[in-house]
Amino acid sequence: MACGTSWHAALVGKFLLEELCRVPVEVDYSSEFRYRELILGPDTLVLTISQSGETLDTLVALREAKRRGCRVVSIVNVVGSSIARESDGVCYTHAGPEIGVASTKAFTAQLTALYLLALYLGRRRGVLDASRVQELLPPLLRLPQLAEETIRCDQVVERLSHLYSQHTDFLFLGRGINYPVALEGALKLKELSYIHAEGYPAGEMKHGPIALIDARMPVVILAPQDRTHPKILANIQEVRARGGVVIAVGTAGDPELRALVDHCITIPATTPHLTPILMVMPLQLLAYHIAVRKGCDVDQPRNLAKSVTVE
Repeated sequence: MACGTSWHAALVGKFLLEELCRVPVEVDYSSEFRYRELILGPDTLVLTISQSGETLDTLVALREAKRRGCRVVSIVNVVGSSIARESDGVCYTHAGPEIGVASTKAFTAQLTALYLLALYLGRRRGVLDASRVQELLPPLLRLPQLAEETIRCDQVVERLSHLYSQHTDFLFLGRGINYPVALEGALKLKELSYIHAEGYPAGEMKHGPIALIDARMPVVILAPQDRTHPKILANIQEVRARGGVVIAVGTAGDPELRALVDHCITIPATTPHLTPILMVMPLQLLAYHIAVRKGCDVDQPRNLAKSVTVE
């Protein structure tokens, strides 16, 4: 259960927990949780995710889950917050204070915590043996270096902001574990620059959003070299066939992708489980640079609060 950016992290967590732990996972908006007749009980673990630990919708949902007999574990950034105090267990992200209202480093920290939780539960459930865990940990230890390499795209992204800051609509597409990152990229652009943006699973494009595609709407597509790569290339060709402009975020060393798109931002290769952590960084930078270009206040966007303490 989560809201906003934390809900997008929860969607990534669903992919991680189902694959690495082999346990079914459902992701709910905290604001909707208590209005549903969910089948819950002592064998249900409820995982709440919140940067502030004070999000009222999530806190109320947590209390409802406990009333129904569930155990609650929370991923929280702020030590001693209300959600942390009322949970049965807490995983603190220790991301430090976030100054900007639009969550960025908290999101990447939440994804990291979810990966560690999936490894731990997978091991405890007997799904992952010790040797498999030893294979999955080194990519995590290399992540700080890979993140440094990723944000070197900053100048490229800034140049893109000059080209597209005056556009009024964006479409973000991704597949598999990266489709929640497309949702997050769209949210960041909306929050910071007040540009209308939508995020979609790329396969859903032809079920409606494809009608919107023309030369006036840039399409940001997440295209890592994973098992969805051939499908995402086909989606790019569909966009190009309709006159759409494609900004791709892909894995370094992918000439096929670069040849298909108008602009290509690259991230270093890593395991598919950790790709979302790197994929989101260029999208955060894109939202930032477009907002600066438009003269928006990137730290205090209008109508938003850092901690949402009303229902």
